[in-house]
Amino acid sequence: MELVGFYIYMLVLSKKKAMRKKVIIMGAAGRDFHNFNTVYRDNPGYEVVCFTAAQIPNIDDRLYPPELSGKLYKKGIPIFSEGELPKLIKKNGIDEVVLAYSDLSYPEVMHKCAIVNAAGADFVLLGPKATQIKSSKPIVSVCAVRTGAGKSPTSRKVCRILEKKGKRVVVVRHPMPYGDLKKQEVQRFAAYGDLKKHNCTIEEREEYEPHLEEGRIVYAGVDYGKILKMAEKEADVIVWDGGNNDVPFYKSDLQIVVADPRRAGHEIAYYPGETNVRMADVVVINKQDSASKDDIETVRQNVQKINPKAVIINAEMPIKVDNPKIIKGKTVVIVEDGPTLTHGGLTIGAGYLAARQYGCSVIDPRKYAVGSIREVYKKYPLEVVIPAMGYSDKQIKELEDTINKIDCDAVVIGTPINLQKFIKIDKPSVRVSYDIRELGKPNLEDIISNFLKE
Repeated sequence: MELVGFYIYMLVLSKKKAMRKKVIIMGAAGRDFHNFNTVYRDNPGYEVVCFTAAQIPNIDDRLYPPELSGKLYKKGIPIFSEGELPKLIKKNGIDEVVLAYSDLSYPEVMHKCAIVNAAGADFVLLGPKATQIKSSKPIVSVCAVRTGAGKSPTSRKVCRILEKKGKRVVVVRHPMPYGDLKKQEVQRFAAYGDLKKHNCTIEEREEYEPHLEEGRIVYAGVDYGKILKMAEKEADVIVWDGGNNDVPFYKSDLQIVVADPRRAGHEIAYYPGETNVRMADVVVINKQDSASKDDIETVRQNVQKINPKAVIINAEMPIKVDNPKIIKGKTVVIVEDGPTLTHGGLTIGAGYLAARQYGCSVIDPRKYAVGSIREVYKKYPLEVVIPAMGYSDKQIKELEDTINKIDCDAVVIGTPINLQKFIKIDKPSVRVSYDIRELGKPNLEDIISNFLKE
């Protein structure tokens, strides 16, 4: 009888294992890991066979480490290029493929769905209810319709208002773990030395450094459950500083969404930007100083149609140049924020607007591009600016070489950080900065004041 019982036990165990749905998570080193951690990590109903990686260079051919993947994945989980997806589905008998990254047009989303369905798997989009974590502290989230809408300066202004009202504010930033995932499980930034300690990319520095300049603690990493527990110990209010146009990882008590009239219509045409608009308590229609009245009105009407309860704030984002004499009327080359130009889809940024304002002659940098910077021009329709790509030491050096090959009077730096801190530019340069400024009422201070009274 004991032998019969053993065989029955083994039969049940094998059936349970066979019943586990086989899953692939499509990502870009961020949302994908969060979805795994919150939905799949300890879920015996699923087997996550692998992740696929896109958007960011050099994030495939890695392993989601066993130290982070839980008891069901003692060897960790491999990460492959998204280009291998159809082969991976067929080879592994995949049941479901979960899309887990952001800033995709609706045709792009459905194109990926078609690839998945044609290979024999279901296409899945997880919603906020399944993936958002509830905090014991108030959460104010700042998200966007598209990458480069002005989300970061809005986050910083929200932080300053809360701090002025006596609140201890901790920022939790959307993930950018492009290095050693085990080491990046929980990252705390409180000083410039922490940027070097965590071997930050240019993209990470663009987001963390401005907060550090204002004396603010920033958390980021891989495991946002653990990150939240640590942030809660230091904060009265936690500000979720979103990435791309992704939905917050935490359940928000106040959700502020930034829309960009320079890309009017995208608020109802990009995933998951429209989700953010529909969830928003407040929508900031930004960049009204550089957008047309018709485009501003298009955004306003779209927001009011899909979320009539949202409070709308009008805002502009004026630019400042630290030493305009250096570039006035001169021949310049422009370096812009990388993600805004790549998956954000803009062809120019603050640097170009500054150059135009000061009557500069702008050099086309494409023929001077080196290595991976040259490859960026093949992939994206950029002509008059250099994207500040820097996902590795090699790519940072290629950015430096590209800039220094160009014969010009000066360099216009339109990224939020001082590139001169870690690359050597052999010609004069200026930094372009920008902040958000509301137009009339209501404004962010009104919103935050009312929020704190509730």
